[in-house]
Amino acid sequence: MSHFLDRLRYFKKVQETFSDGHGITTDDDRQWEDAYRNRWRFDKVVRSTHGVNCTGGCSWKIFVKNGLVAYEMQQTDYPRTREDLPNHEPRGCQRGASFSWYLYSPHRIKYPLMRGRLMDLYRAERAEGKDPVEAWEAIQSDPEKRKRYTAVRGLGGFVRSDWEEVTEVIAAANVYTIKKWGPDRIYGFSPIPAMSMISYAAGSRYLSLIGGACGSFYDWYCDLPAASPQVWGEQTDVPESADWYNSKYLIICGANLPMTRTPDAHFAIESRYNGTKVVSMAPDYAEYVKFADLWMPVRQGTDSAAFMCMAHVALREFHIDKQDPYFTEYARTYTDMPMQVMLRKDGDRYISDRFLRASDFDNSLGEKNNPEWKTIVYDAKTGSFVCPNGSVGFRWGEEGKWNLLPKNSADQSEIEAELSCIENRDDVVPVAFPHFTPDEDDTLIRNIPVRKLNINGKEVLVTSVFDMMIAQYGIDRGLGDNLATSYDDASVPYTPAWGEKITGVKAADLERTGREFADNASKTRGKSMVIMGAAINHWYHNDMGYRSIMNMLHICGCVGQSGGGWAHYVGQEKLRPQAGWAPIAFALDWHRPPRHMNSTTYWYFHTDQWRYEKVEADGVLASTAKAKYKGYQLCDYNVVSQRLGWLPSAPHFNKNPMDIVADAEKSGATDEAGVASYMVDQLKSGDLAFAAEDIDAPENHPRNLFVWRANLLGCSAKGHEYFLKHLVGAQNGVMQEGIEGKNSKEIKWREKSPVGKLDLMVDINFRLNSTGAYSDIILPTATWYEKADLNTTDMHPFIHPLGKAVDPAWESKSDWQIFRSIAKRFSELAETHLGTRKDVVALPMQHDSPMALAQPLGQVKDWKRGECEPVPGKTLPLLKVVERDYPNTYKKYSSLGPLMNKLGNNIKGLDWNTDLEI
Repeated sequence: MSHFLDRLRYFKKVQETFSDGHGITTDDDRQWEDAYRNRWRFDKVVRSTHGVNCTGGCSWKIFVKNGLVAYEMQQTDYPRTREDLPNHEPRGCQRGASFSWYLYSPHRIKYPLMRGRLMDLYRAERAEGKDPVEAWEAIQSDPEKRKRYTAVRGLGGFVRSDWEEVTEVIAAANVYTIKKWGPDRIYGFSPIPAMSMISYAAGSRYLSLIGGACGSFYDWYCDLPAASPQVWGEQTDVPESADWYNSKYLIICGANLPMTRTPDAHFAIESRYNGTKVVSMAPDYAEYVKFADLWMPVRQGTDSAAFMCMAHVALREFHIDKQDPYFTEYARTYTDMPMQVMLRKDGDRYISDRFLRASDFDNSLGEKNNPEWKTIVYDAKTGSFVCPNGSVGFRWGEEGKWNLLPKNSADQSEIEAELSCIENRDDVVPVAFPHFTPDEDDTLIRNIPVRKLNINGKEVLVTSVFDMMIAQYGIDRGLGDNLATSYDDASVPYTPAWGEKITGVKAADLERTGREFADNASKTRGKSMVIMGAAINHWYHNDMGYRSIMNMLHICGCVGQSGGGWAHYVGQEKLRPQAGWAPIAFALDWHRPPRHMNSTTYWYFHTDQWRYEKVEADGVLASTAKAKYKGYQLCDYNVVSQRLGWLPSAPHFNKNPMDIVADAEKSGATDEAGVASYMVDQLKSGDLAFAAEDIDAPENHPRNLFVWRANLLGCSAKGHEYFLKHLVGAQNGVMQEGIEGKNSKEIKWREKSPVGKLDLMVDINFRLNSTGAYSDIILPTATWYEKADLNTTDMHPFIHPLGKAVDPAWESKSDWQIFRSIAKRFSELAETHLGTRKDVVALPMQHDSPMALAQPLGQVKDWKRGECEPVPGKTLPLLKVVERDYPNTYKKYSSLGPLMNKLGNNIKGLDWNTDLEI
């Protein structure tokens, strides 16, 4: 109003002029400018970042004013890592500059919430004088009471509660579930830890202490490149983004760098200043295409065909027409190309079988330690088969030979591993290879040079991986099979002309790129790189697509070279301080082993999607397979894998694991070996069974579910409607009962499928998303700017702290505070209802351990079929007894346990003493 009156007072706005009339002086009030000035004033700046699964992992400055987050800006103080690399900064994007709005969003969960019907039921039982566990038992024992709240999940009805009540309900549910069904009926799901590793550890530590199962994540939302462990035995070991700059030839496919790798894209773009050639493979004109020298508009899902064709050119020109010295030496030293493979007779053709092993020879070539796990090469220097250093058989039981030195293990003499026997072959035989291109034969018959061996009085044909590879890629070597002598032959799979039909990319582009990629790798010793990501990884046969890329990288000597190899990025996979973090996250300082479960199998079974499965396993079976389990469904393979100890299981068995131990001790077991022996007998007799063999039985249902740092139902519930029906029990879009699962050979069929298996679902979140909407209890957690945490990524070497810029808003708490409070109430209730109990964990055979040598020579023996005895750690999971002092769960949660001193630490199969650190 005052401004309006001022305007009435002054009929002459201009007081005076200056600069020859170009400027004027007025009497206007300019206080309005203070609003803008105040908007950008602040009291302090705190370093933090975003605990979201973004590979950027950028550090941010959080500006705080009057106890509130005012705005954020990217940090610009990254240290330089190498003088010959560009700076990592500026890092950040528009997406990161908007998070402060979340803190004060109307979607923010302000108070603990409980489904109203559940609250009424619980309070009514408590009013009758029952303690919390008894009250929960009364609800679960009455189907009508239970259905009263489970049937309305997803329909709203939340009521404000308080922290004391919600922690009591959760703790009571956990105690009752452990007592009635077993701790492995409690499950926790949270995405990849690297994005906020302390918050992840908050829940996983609690679950591990009480014996609950922690679910996997990377495989569940299909970010795990399965080809990586298949080929290398390593999950995802990739270079950071700065190494793109060192590359001299880049192929980018399935990773839209400017869009999804915004803070790192500049390394790829700046590499062009070094003369790097960039090839983009994309069906559409994506953002990264504009930075490329060549755009190959490949049809969706055909990337593997394109790389097979490019590798065809690289093999032909750099391994056959001429032998590139660098490629040849790399193949001998770092790949399995010289390894000898036995061929199996199949009618009038042969099929590749298993590797030739030291154990196949008289006296095992002098190898006494694990000879059946030591592969063989042909030494061109001595003209004999030898056992070289480095195969997995050398890893355990002896020292000094688990390396890649080109030496004969027997006497450590230098060898020259032969790649091909074509010049010194004993014969040429037809070999069948599986082929998966629609409208083409399902096998390719190729002539391959072989040597003949006499093993145990029987003639055996062997050849090298290299000879098989050359044949499968369709390269003619004059062996009478009339393969491709020209790149223009479109009738032979994997020629550039054939690739044009499949991929839509010009044959000339495939030929040129394959040649240039290999030529660059030859001249730079492997500095050719492929950057890939979700767009090709999220396909049904992603392993085939990735392995076609890996083959090309091996052929060109790129893997393991700076500026070369593969670069897969989907999410923040790299947990850099893993060795120090894991003991805290999984309570390894108190109990070993923890319970882990692969979520893909878990959800497939417990949401009953196996009942609706229309994909027949035989339909994806290679035509050359032995097909021992022919007729099995996809779910059956999972059950067999759990039974043989290849996959984890949750729940483990159809009985409470604590009751199993108690029964074993009643039968005379006095130690872990006695318990395992009792369980083996029970499994053989059928009195004990794996839960997966009758997955829909009530005793095998999951009962309590924790979801934190995730939107399980909204973002990653593949088969969303099945989650809603069978797991949650809510309204859903499932139109009819699944009947396909009736064909299962391993799972007991129940005509009526269960609905709403979960007794309790708890969502820990800072906003109300779809997972919270279907939960029974929602706990308000602190946002990323309201707690201390850590964040790392594959893309750079820095560990970013999440600094606590402001206090948690309303009644929210950090994840650590939430689970600690649950642990405290759990301990109090456990004093009366649980006490100290012994639990048995079915631990699957571990990677990077001697258990990798469980079943040699590719012979899978199944104890349930009578083919062998069930032996823990060989044909059965390890059976480990863990004593759980439940009343002291809170004290254990809050302190470091004695096993770090007693047993030390372990990562990737390496053990060390931690006295110094502690």
